Amino acid sequence: MRIALVAPLYESVPPKLYGGTERVVSYLTEELVALGHRVTLFASGDSSTRAELVPVVPTALRMAGCNEPLAHHVLTMGMLVARIRDFDIVHHHADYLHFPTSRALDRSHVTTMHGRLDMHDLKPLFQHFREQPLVSISHAQRAPLASANWQATVHHGLPLDLYTANATPEPYLVFVGRISREKRLDRAIEIAARANLKLKIAAKVDAADREYFATEVRPLLRRTHVEFVGEVDDAHKAELLRHARALLFPIDWPEPFGLVMIEAMACGTPVIAWPCGSVPEIITSGENGYVVTSIDDAAAAVQGLDPSMRRRCRQAFEERFTATRMAREYLGVYERLLD
Repeated sequence: MRIALVAPLYESVPPKLYGGTERVVSYLTEELVALGHRVTLFASGDSSTRAELVPVVPTALRMAGCNEPLAHHVLTMGMLVARIRDFDIVHHHADYLHFPTSRALDRSHVTTMHGRLDMHDLKPLFQHFREQPLVSISHAQRAPLASANWQATVHHGLPLDLYTANATPEPYLVFVGRISREKRLDRAIEIAARANLKLKIAAKVDAADREYFATEVRPLLRRTHVEFVGEVDDAHKAELLRHARALLFPIDWPEPFGLVMIEAMACGTPVIAWPCGSVPEIITSGENGYVVTSIDDAAAAVQGLDPSMRRRCRQAFEERFTATRMAREYLGVYERLLD
């Protein structure tokens, strides 16, 4: 099958540091190539892939300090249209910018929605383009737009050998991701304090969240049990996750997926999370972590972690969240659309 994958341009594929969507696109691309398909990846020029790379921009936009990202994503559409006859199917991962173009082209296509969909402004757009075939990354994600043309829910997956499990954790908890109000780092800091454990924070701060970080988060980082690591690369993240007693995921928003949860599971590290968005689809309380609704319950869950849970975490990852499973499910979507 001749497959075009269209990635966002904000990060390279895979990202050098933080980045969820581009990381998933990378895992899917490489797995499709390994399964024998002819894959073309539209992404930034500093991406790394075994597929044919179409470099839309020389460098990922966040690293380049771009002020007009829309211009480059429109350019992506132009470059895709110029080669549209080279592909059997086009798989979009950069939101809905392509909807008008895809409607006009005689080519099978599908869009994976990677972000939250509960904003009021999205409803008229998806009603107007109601024929556009979509894939959700969790069942919870699609709920606000339940009448859209959903083809499947495909949970993210990781390469089987990307992380190795560790059965003997060190006495600390970890928070990995992005510092923003809805991620509730303040909860994580309090949970670690009540559990009498160090909290290591590996997170980036976007421009939109700098004021929140300066006024509300920075004072909390002065607490003696907190270690702020900052934004980390894949190798550092793997070490932090592997050796942590648990990953804290105390979110307060409708998380579409939460890639770090399955990264932790691949390391054998349980996840303690709030039941928002995709969390109940990924975490089975008592098996690969705990789903809680209060700081007290979270602290108690940390204290009650069973060492055997680390083996069950890795087992759940291998059974449910590998890149091979993800790629095969997407291939099923492609085949149905082509039929």
